[in-house]
Amino acid sequence: MEHNSHAGAALPAAYLAPGTSSFVDFLRAQAPELLPFNKIVPGARPLELAHGTTIVAVAYKGGVLIAGDRRATQGNVIAHRDMDKVYVTDEYSAVGIAGTAGLAVEMVRLYQLELEHYEKLEGVTITLDGKANRLGAMIKGNLEAAMAGLVVLPLFVGYDVDAPDADRAGRIVTYDVTGGRFDEHAGYHSIGSGSVFAKGALKKLYDPDADQDAAVRVAIEALYDAADDDSATSGPDLVRRIFPVVITVDGANGAVRVPDETTAAVSEAVVAGRTRS
Repeated sequence: MEHNSHAGAALPAAYLAPGTSSFVDFLRAQAPELLPFNKIVPGARPLELAHGTTIVAVAYKGGVLIAGDRRATQGNVIAHRDMDKVYVTDEYSAVGIAGTAGLAVEMVRLYQLELEHYEKLEGVTITLDGKANRLGAMIKGNLEAAMAGLVVLPLFVGYDVDAPDADRAGRIVTYDVTGGRFDEHAGYHSIGSGSVFAKGALKKLYDPDADQDAAVRVAIEALYDAADDDSATSGPDLVRRIFPVVITVDGANGAVRVPDETTAAVSEAVVAGRTRS
């Protein structure tokens, strides 16, 4: 067999050289066509694309959670009934997405790589503020697409391992389409088409001293109320066995998706309670 004297030559030199700890910046320099927000043709008219809907976040004693309904709509049609809209992004953070579904999912995957890339190159985990700021920079990079109608708005939650009070270490961060970052201090927030109704429910039900189980119940109650008034948000689907997705983040367990059987049981209890009332 002929010996290849150029082993490893398949990779460009830039892939092997030390560089920025930002994976997004690396792609921008080496392969900008792979960035989700560089695929928009200037002046393009928005298409009828699938959109994710309602996400809620709730801080509780010792942690924070994020939850989303499962419906994606395309105009007046249900595009997907079982879409996942909340994702674990690293050990102590999670993101929920509203807006153009395909672009939002691609942005979250890129964000997951961004955090992992930083940790591998720097040898340390990025701070919670650093994670929130990097997500804001990615949203800002999508501004041209947003102006064309392809809006992506994430909701970020994380547990701050450096917080002086572990009971209040859960953080919620929201953004606008320009990448502007806003820390939410009320202990709860919601984004998406049903967010007005979800926040109305959260305002009445929220308890900062609630434990994780109670906070999960509050989040699902809020999503139920959003679905009751917003046609783009789905409530618990008892026939198809489709229930909201919930991710909790705390100091002991990190970011963990709540088991489906747990969210199913809580959702069924919420529906039963509304039926009785």
